[in-house]
Amino acid sequence: MAKRKEQRQHPRIDHPGDEQTPIRYELFSSERLEQHAISLAHAQKIRSPTSSRTLIPRVQENSRILLEAYKSIAKAVSEQHAITPAAEWLLDNFYIIQEQIADIHVDLPASYYRQLPKLSEGVLAGYPRVYGIAWALIAHTDSRFAPDMLTQFVRAYQTVVPLTLGELWAIPITLRVLLVENLRRLAVSIMRSQTGRKLADDYIDHIEHLVTLSDKPDPQLPIPELPAIPLRQAYAVQILLRAHDPHPGVQISLDFLYSWMQEQGLTLGALVHREHADQIADNLTVRNIIISMRAISAFEWTQFVEDASLVDARLRAHAGYANMDFLTRDRYRHAVEELAK
Repeated sequence: MAKRKEQRQHPRIDHPGDEQTPIRYELFSSERLEQHAISLAHAQKIRSPTSSRTLIPRVQENSRILLEAYKSIAKAVSEQHAITPAAEWLLDNFYIIQEQIADIHVDLPASYYRQLPKLSEGVLAGYPRVYGIAWALIAHTDSRFAPDMLTQFVRAYQTVVPLTLGELWAIPITLRVLLVENLRRLAVSIMRSQTGRKLADDYIDHIEHLVTLSDKPDPQLPIPELPAIPLRQAYAVQILLRAHDPHPGVQISLDFLYSWMQEQGLTLGALVHREHADQIADNLTVRNIIISMRAISAFEWTQFVEDASLVDARLRAHAGYANMDFLTRDRYRHAVEELAK
């Protein structure tokens, strides 16, 4: 009953695409990113900014899950359990994550969000066009924020389709939204891995306890059931690592693990390698996200908007415009956009 009540209080907010895996695709060079921006501009179709899919409910859910992950990792540390480097990054920098989420709520009011052009096709249909742009950038840079690369990407996109001034100003907050989204996915993976290792430790500790209490030379030991699939890889690797520890008077059977690995077409070495590779990749992405969050907060976004604005580039051809202060130039750009509407 309590579980059902909790589900009603915290309904799951769906997100497009495969939300079980990080937003992490092939890593592109700056030249390849520029080509991708042009292809993306040709592919994206927009509709008028009427009804759309909102981002804030998902941001709120992500905030709750990240807090749960933070508490889970802190509890593991207090109980002297080992944690992964990715978990350490999340634990040590949680205050930065909270600041980013607070900024999202301040900088993305509903009235502003409604004015952003929305995509009409694909898995991101109903979301802002700039959301699709930021998604592509984050996916192909492994969440690494590089101002020069961002400017190059947006300029390449605009050789096909111009972006509105509102979209250019929405890029920093959209990057924050997607970094939080990506971190939520990684936090879920961290918690699953942590749970899998704990289940393995609990089993080995239980076996050692039974052997210590038994007066038989070859006691009958319980064979565990494999945990749920998302926990299985970390569980299996931890069992294998612990099985190499010296155990008092007993040889732990790993037949139940070998049977599952055979079904998956995995060798012992391949399983351990995949778990370690996943940990290394997750650590790098979490590190990139935290560093990018700091960089986005420190970056001079007014300069980016002027560098990326096609309207600004045209206005600078007129004498005196460049000598105006930023606020005056901004009023000029907004005036041109309003006339265009």
